[in-house]
Amino acid sequence: MSRPAAWAAAAVFVVAVAQLAVGAFAGLDQFEGKAFGARLGFYPAMMLVAPAAWWLLRGRRGGAADPPWAAFALIMAPFLIDVTGNTLDLYDRVWWWDDANHFANWLLLCLGIGLLLARGWRHTGAALALTVAGVGALLAIGWEIAEWWAFIRHGTERTTAYEDTLGDEALGTLGGTVAGAALWWRHTRRGDSGQSGE
Repeated sequence: MSRPAAWAAAAVFVVAVAQLAVGAFAGLDQFEGKAFGARLGFYPAMMLVAPAAWWLLRGRRGGAADPPWAAFALIMAPFLIDVTGNTLDLYDRVWWWDDANHFANWLLLCLGIGLLLARGWRHTGAALALTVAGVGALLAIGWEIAEWWAFIRHGTERTTAYEDTLGDEALGTLGGTVAGAALWWRHTRRGDSGQSGE
């Protein structure tokens, strides 16, 4: 993997964590009530799951492949985008920002996951696409459950939460499906068996 991709992944992580720290400790209005203290622990851990899993598996297999930095950067990017949206107060100032995030962030996340899966994929491109779309749907459902637990169950948004949750799940699933389709096209265009990848 190229050095620019490694630097990109590192920059995404550092900038996201820096903004999380500001959100947790600066006391600014746009971060009020958005659980940035919890996010400061949760987001970096989630961003490091894929790299940690890759290194653990590589150690067990004894492989010498370069780390898939592009995939890591794609998986980390949605966390940076979400935090930056809060830093710039876009969730409250731009009515379509939340919806756009649920689509675009799941597209990026699922592209990254798909690139990791494609490295050892020995099935058809269609199976890869369906797997990525399914993972995207499951993650969208899990995220909405976490949002309900953190923000809605004792909050003021309970009356509108059902419709918003369904919309967010649909947009996340759509993002995962588009990512799956893009990976299917990539797999077919390359004409490979899926044993190589980013």
